[in-house]
Amino acid sequence: MKSAGTANINDETALLKPGNDKKGIRYYFKRDGQLYSLLLIPLVFVLVFKYAPMFGLTIAFKDYKIASGFWGSEWVGLDIFKDLFAKPDFIRAIRNTLLLNILSMIFGFIMPIVLALLLNELRGVFFKRINQSLLYLPHFLSAVIIGALAYQLLGEGSGMVNNLIEQLGGTRIPFLQDDVNWVISYVAIGVWQGMGWGSIIYLAAISGINPELYEAATVDGAGRLRKMWNVTLPSIRPTIVTLMILSLGHIMGGSFEQVFALANQATTEFTTTIPVLVYRWGIENGSFSRATALGLFQAVIGVIMVLIADRIAKKLGEDGLI
Repeated sequence: MKSAGTANINDETALLKPGNDKKGIRYYFKRDGQLYSLLLIPLVFVLVFKYAPMFGLTIAFKDYKIASGFWGSEWVGLDIFKDLFAKPDFIRAIRNTLLLNILSMIFGFIMPIVLALLLNELRGVFFKRINQSLLYLPHFLSAVIIGALAYQLLGEGSGMVNNLIEQLGGTRIPFLQDDVNWVISYVAIGVWQGMGWGSIIYLAAISGINPELYEAATVDGAGRLRKMWNVTLPSIRPTIVTLMILSLGHIMGGSFEQVFALANQATTEFTTTIPVLVYRWGIENGSFSRATALGLFQAVIGVIMVLIADRIAKKLGEDGLI
């Protein structure tokens, strides 16, 4: 015969089963109505500005004419993509986009981690906050301002850096007027602008590490560098892997604003990227179908790269994204 305590436990377990939950959706809307109303605003924003414009992707499969509109333009299927892949500028844009993004990802991904590790080691709270504020500031500057600053500092004719080099007896360096130097300057400026903001997530991850791990490492005689290598980095590895996967989704994208702001007539070899080509074809030349097809190609490749990176991360024992 079952005891009263066992019967009560069985009754409570039965009530917790999904099939016994009689509360409908109206109950949860009534209980959490304020939370759902707050969720409604960003949901509408995403639907209107993210999903609704996807209807325009049909332009990539039509000979789009503004006068004819979406429905009146002739459907041509994959002819736009065949024409796109045959363009010399397309291959050139793919090469330049991959080159700039791979270099930016290598250096731009490592530097926020290094910066977060260094900031975490600062003991003076006031000094640490001042450094963080100064390092975050470039992220909030527009690409136009960054480009203007770059030409004021690195310009070959009247740049402050070249003026200093000349006063010290050196030869002026075409930082932004030579193709190879332009690539180096582009990557360096991007790293400088983004590393402070990128370190925020890593600092948040570091703050969640159990202090007892550092105490145990101290007892074992580990110094600061050894603690970074054996405690901090392994503890934030899931965060590093997640951000790496997300960054691979932009491998075929890149910053149109930064390239456009730093481009000039002397450097044309590496300034034709996919976002720049979309702008030229779509805005300057009015080839909306070709520009849309290029943008769609870029987005599909980005999704594929994220899925591949996620699968590789799971094979290596990480959680991944999906």
